[in-house]
Parts: sequence; C-alpha cells; structure tokens
Amino acid sequence: MGEHGGGGPTPAADGQGVDGQARPAPPEEPPVPAGRAADKRPRRRRSRKKLIVAVAVVAAGSVAVAAALALGQGDGSSGTTASNLPPKTAKVSKETLEDTQEADGQLGFGTTSTATSRLSGTLTALPDSGSEIGRGKPLYKVDDDPVLLMYGSKPAYRTLRSGVEGSDVLQLERNLSALGYDGFTVDDEYTGDTADAVREWQDDKGLEETGEVELGRVVFVPGEIRVESLHAGEGDPTRPGGKVLSYTGTDKAVTVELETADQRLAKKGATVEVTLPDDTSVPGRIDEVSTVIQPASGNEEATTKVEVIVELKGAKAQKAAADYAMASVDVTFTAGTRKDVLTVPVAALLALQEGGFGVEVVNGATTSYVPVKTGLFADGKVEVSGEGITEGTIVGMPK
Repeated sequence: MGEHGGGGPTPAADGQGVDGQARPAPPEEPPVPAGRAADKRPRRRRSRKKLIVAVAVVAAGSVAVAAALALGQGDGSSGTTASNLPPKTAKVSKETLEDTQEADGQLGFGTTSTATSRLSGTLTALPDSGSEIGRGKPLYKVDDDPVLLMYGSKPAYRTLRSGVEGSDVLQLERNLSALGYDGFTVDDEYTGDTADAVREWQDDKGLEETGEVELGRVVFVPGEIRVESLHAGEGDPTRPGGKVLSYTGTDKAVTVELETADQRLAKKGATVEVTLPDDTSVPGRIDEVSTVIQPASGNEEATTKVEVIVELKGAKAQKAAADYAMASVDVTFTAGTRKDVLTVPVAALLALQEGGFGVEVVNGATTSYVPVKTGLFADGKVEVSGEGITEGTIVGMPK
C-alpha cells in the first residue's frame, strides 16, 4: 500500500514507472547540422521537423503510462497523485514555434521562357547569350526589321489597328507613353490618335509607317529580360511558331525541387530564408509553384517533383547574390508558425490508455498525470493546452 492508501498507484523513484516499469526514455534528436562551409557541395537536405519524435514517445511511453492512468482515474482528467518525483523536470514555457524544413536550391535567374517568331522570313540579327534587353529595344531582326520588346502580361495575338478595343490596346498604349510618345489617350481604344503615335514610333525604328502594329512585331514580357540561350542562328529561316531564343528575368532567383510529399511547404507568396555559399542569409518569397513530371529513362521510372521558384527580395538580397552566376544554396521553408503558445519538451509527453497525451505535473513533493491537447511539433518541443497547464507549470521528464 502506497503512502496515500486507497489502492492508488505509487510511481517508483528514479525513472521507474507504475508497477516498476521503466519510464520512457527521451527520443534521440537528430544531430544539429554543422555550420556550412562555402566549398562543401553538394549540400544534403536537412530537416528540423520533430514530428517523428511524437511517434517515438507513443511507442516508448504507452505501456508504462497507460498502466498508471488505468488505475485510479480511468479518464485521466484529474491525474494520479504520487509521492516520488520524476528524475528530471522542465517548465511549461510560452514561446513561438516554427515548423521549418531545409532544402537544396540552385541560384540562377528563375523561370526560363521561350520567344517564338510570329513572322516569316530570315533571321538577320540575334542578341548574345547573357544580354539584357529592356523596353523598346530590338529582341531580334527578321529580314532586317526589328522585333521589339515591350512590357506587359498579355501576349500579342492579333494585329492592332484603328477601331479595335481591348486590354492589349491598353498595354500597347502604356508602352508608347512610357517611351515618350503622346497625343493620344491611354485607354483600351485604338483611335486615330493612337495610329499617329504608332507611325511616329515606326519611323523612329526604321519600320514602314502603316499606323498598325502587325502581329509578331512586338514581344510582350513582364519586364527587362536576360537572354538565356539561342534556338536559331543568323541566316536561319523563321516562320510562325519557330523558336528563336530563351530568356529569363534579370533578377537573381532560386529554383528548388521538392518531393510531392513536401508540397505543403510550397505556398505561393510565402516567405523563406536563403543561405548563400558564403553563409549570408537573405529573405526570399515563393513566386511560382509548379508540378514537373520527369519522364522515364532506361530502367528509371517517371518521377513527379514540385518545382518552386523563389525570388530574392530587395536590393540588398540581389546585391548579396550578384557575385554568384550559378551556385548551390540552402532554402529554409516555414510550414507552420504558432505564436505565444504554451510548450513543453516532446519527451515530457506520456501516452494515455484511452488515447491522446498527458504530462506528469509536479506540485511540491507530489505529482499527478494531466491530459493535454497537443498542437504544433517543432524543434523538439510541442504546443500543449489542458486544465491547470499554465506558463511555469513544472512537468516530469525522463532521465
């Protein structure tokens, strides 16, 4: 009979659970990644998620703790009083938990797009790979007439002339205005005034002054571009649909390939942290998320990956990455954040016989088992809530 009588169980001292069974040992933490040196490539993917720890707690702790809670209070609501203290303790703390995961990335210029010709003729001039081209500048020439670059999200799909209306007209007029042409209203109507501005623009570019913008004379892109590679050479014939060159934006960006199981990490607009080869950390933002199917090759089966494009945010981040043409980097994703929540070490959790988890609350010279509701697991800690669980509450820990 224990000190308190009544047939209640009395946990044994020094790591012994009820009926002399061993208290579950804490799950081993994965080794903390060492500092990264700039010349140590390729990097291995490292994850700081600790969800697996919860599984270890259930496996190791269910036998000893279930026996303790089954005796006395079957529902575990008020816990079981004990006279012997656990071998170690920890305090319930209030903090912000972040579920983070690190993945390898490739620093470059982000998504590659292809410029295709809409004109028939001969390619008479092409830019060099690596060239940067801005609004109003020639992208390439067909029969010695320039195909010009303008900014906009809507691709050209028709000849623009007096009388037509639409968002593509507005896009053209915004560019003409930005290039210094005036005398027309910037709206979605192609008027005679618009045609006059177009004739002036055509004269400046050495084009026939028709007042119309034929399909294929202008390529619309989101902003300034960098020529990635050429798909044709000077003197080659071109026709509508023929590939001419590939291009990217001019800002540095990071490409990451994730397994489909990690797709939850890739939320467009989410903030990430990018660690450069010199261990400088800069902020990034997820700009694009797409599914990429890699076809089967030889004995290898087809695979599906999640491709994530991360843009580096701000002039400071772009400057820090400017010295690296192509480089391997680390990208830290944050899958979940819980601010100002009560936490305990994961090793403090005990598995309840009826399901769920509890903690052993230490109150002076006695302890009691109290059920808790768990939330986010991260960095070896877990969010908890339950009756009587407050900041500073002392809970039992294994050796």
